[in-house]
Amino acid sequence: MKILPWRHFIWVPAMALIIGCAGDSALKKLPRLPGFEPAPNQYYYFMQAQGARRQGQLDKAIILMRKAIESDEESLYLRRELATLYLQNKEDGRAIEVLEEVLARDPEDVKSLIIYGGIQQVRKENEAAQKAYEKVLQLDQKNDRVYSLLAGLYLAQNDFDNAERVLKEMLTHFPDSYAGHFMLGRVYLAKGDAPLAEKYFKAAIDLAPDRLDPKFELLDLYQQQENTAAARQLVEDILLQDPDNVHASLELALYYAKNGQAGESAELLERLGRRSTDDFEVIVNVVRLYLDPKRYEDARIIITGMLAGEPDSSELNHLAGIAYYGLEDNEAAVRHFKKVQPESRFYDDAVVHVSFLLHEAGKTDEAINYLLSALEKDPDNAEFCYYLGTMYEESESYDQALTYLQKAIASDPENPKYYFRLGVVQDKGGDKTGSIASMRKVIELDPQHANALNYLGYTYADLGQNLDEAERLIKEAMKYKPDDGYITDSLGWVYYKRGQYEQALTYLKKAVALVPDDPVMLEHLGDIYLKLKDLDNALKYYRMALAKKDGDKQALEQKIQQLTNSAN
Repeated sequence: MKILPWRHFIWVPAMALIIGCAGDSALKKLPRLPGFEPAPNQYYYFMQAQGARRQGQLDKAIILMRKAIESDEESLYLRRELATLYLQNKEDGRAIEVLEEVLARDPEDVKSLIIYGGIQQVRKENEAAQKAYEKVLQLDQKNDRVYSLLAGLYLAQNDFDNAERVLKEMLTHFPDSYAGHFMLGRVYLAKGDAPLAEKYFKAAIDLAPDRLDPKFELLDLYQQQENTAAARQLVEDILLQDPDNVHASLELALYYAKNGQAGESAELLERLGRRSTDDFEVIVNVVRLYLDPKRYEDARIIITGMLAGEPDSSELNHLAGIAYYGLEDNEAAVRHFKKVQPESRFYDDAVVHVSFLLHEAGKTDEAINYLLSALEKDPDNAEFCYYLGTMYEESESYDQALTYLQKAIASDPENPKYYFRLGVVQDKGGDKTGSIASMRKVIELDPQHANALNYLGYTYADLGQNLDEAERLIKEAMKYKPDDGYITDSLGWVYYKRGQYEQALTYLKKAVALVPDDPVMLEHLGDIYLKLKDLDNALKYYRMALAKKDGDKQALEQKIQQLTNSAN
């Protein structure tokens, strides 16, 4: 008889217990030899790692799990456990490395494929996640959870054909799957196949009568078809099942309002208005159902009715302001925004909206005074200071703009938005050094701030300074906004300043194609053609720039005059 090494007597049953999800109580039943303490092995380190994990000591757990692996190099199970520890410790990259090592050894390890797919899905690496899940389903056609995950990925990317394929396969193995029927209904709804969408939503409802999701999807379908009778019946059924359901109550009130039943609508909406003061779900549903999808007229009907029940509600008045703004009734929007009280969570947003709308109406002084009045009540409000700064900037009152932007920074010194605006105002006021320092601060706070990277790079290029640094900054900006005409123009201007005119021409032509009406870009393109001695094109773009230019046109007119004279 072959004698197994000592470690197998304890490791094999322990692994069986762990894989079988046995708890500590089961583990305590393992026999111990009196007076004998074995040397640390994979089981010892594994159990120590699990203890550290339970105590939240993930770094320690990882070290111990790696020791367990050192004691048993062949164990794929231990490597999977190490990967989950890395995942818990938010070290996704290391988790992926470990799982890729496992899958290199065993490409058909289903558990590792599922974990790997899940991590890639969270990381938005959808192609890698899909590939992993597809592989799982080749190996294990009975894994209903993976069908749902894979179909969900395809749905999220609007890949409805693949979602349909996966869900149909799922239903061949799990014909009574609620998730399969529900998701397939969503696929057909998205594909515009109303009969099949209705069929699968109804099947999902039959399989799970208490679930409301398929009923609301079916409601959406009936509303798209303008099947008001079916929609009303479905809403009433939902309310019988859940009398306090906000979504259904709002839809029924809207149905009443649109079908001449004003009294019934008013009663429902007034009740919801009063309820909204204590139940924030009411506000959330109004936003989700009507404001986010830009159903502004429906939102106006709903919110106006709710205000009859709670006319002083800051929350409802704020929503009314947004609805009227969406309907381009700015006077009504301002009227409602002004009713939002300082203690409301929406007060800051309402103040900014009022000032913006007044400014848009050409009432900039009134907008500034409104912000100043709000700032008196809340002197440290950084957003109020910021918007005051932008208003003064547009009025070309740069000293006052600087004052309030610096106050915004004093109240919130880590906000890159405030430094960026400060840098722009400093530039407009002629303080290039200050502007450069502010833009550098923006990049320090947010290294991916494309506008600041571009602004600083263009500033250097325009000054003819630090051109290598300018190129680096602008190319970094292009990583985040590859098709931005202004950034493309900046890179062309760097090459212009270096005398690399052919490269400059390539980028500036692309910039003008992206933003055809910008006078600065048009003038830049004219400058390039002038350097290349293409006088016809230079004159053409100078004239186009002049037609688009506001403000001082003298320098551009001189360029055109000089070219015209030389042509004659």
